Amino acid sequence: MPELPEVEVTRRGVAPHLEGRTVTGVTLRHTGLRWPFPEGLEQMLQGRKILGTGRRGKYLLIVFEHGTLIVHLGMSGHLRILQAGEPPQKHDHFDLLVGDQLLRMTDPRRFGAVLWHAHDEGEVDEHVLLRSLGVEPLDDAFSALMLYRQTRKRTAPIKQVLLAGDIVVGVGNIYASESLFRAGINPRTPANRIGLVRYEKLAIAIRETLAAAIEKGGSTLRDFMAADGQPGYFQQSYFVYDRTGQPCRQCSVEIRQLKQGQRSTFYCPNCQKV
Repeated sequence: MPELPEVEVTRRGVAPHLEGRTVTGVTLRHTGLRWPFPEGLEQMLQGRKILGTGRRGKYLLIVFEHGTLIVHLGMSGHLRILQAGEPPQKHDHFDLLVGDQLLRMTDPRRFGAVLWHAHDEGEVDEHVLLRSLGVEPLDDAFSALMLYRQTRKRTAPIKQVLLAGDIVVGVGNIYASESLFRAGINPRTPANRIGLVRYEKLAIAIRETLAAAIEKGGSTLRDFMAADGQPGYFQQSYFVYDRTGQPCRQCSVEIRQLKQGQRSTFYCPNCQKV
């Protein structure tokens, strides 16, 4: 599944082609993806100017004066910028036409979403899918002190707490494993047993891990590709993720794998002691 870096890479890729431009057409194929397409979406967007783009967690936001288009890439979706008139393929479900170019959403599994939040319904952060999301890890509001305070009653393993998304959003499976390694924290450690000093290391590690992934275009996650059709390359520098049995890049001890909440976790037993 595309995580925060992949969505941010996508946003940065499509933004120059969308921002400040007027929608000249909308094409919806099928009736929807994970949820039905908003009724009357074509009429709502036709002739409207795109004011900007944004991101909330793993949701891409396309902002208009009268509302916000909320796009989620699901398990295997991606967005591309193509020339207008490019014939659709089997799994192409949504086109947003802007002049001589179009934004096309491809989603083989159809677990993604294209939704609408009208301006008169309040701030987009109040949308039902966004209102419970935690702090953005790349924003100033994210800090070690915030993590420390929010986890004093959390007895769950720190890896699970990061994935929950209600304290900090967008630190998915890959980047949680990588961040915990950088911070030297075992993924099984109860969140409330981690002190402020270790949370300072973790906060820095999360920021550095996500920033590095964005810089390298995200990770190659099966069907993920950036808006220009290129894959990400962060996977070439993984410390632990998907490296079971391989030597740790720091101490040469074999990387181990375990299951947490039905998700695979990767860690070094020597560098990440409980």
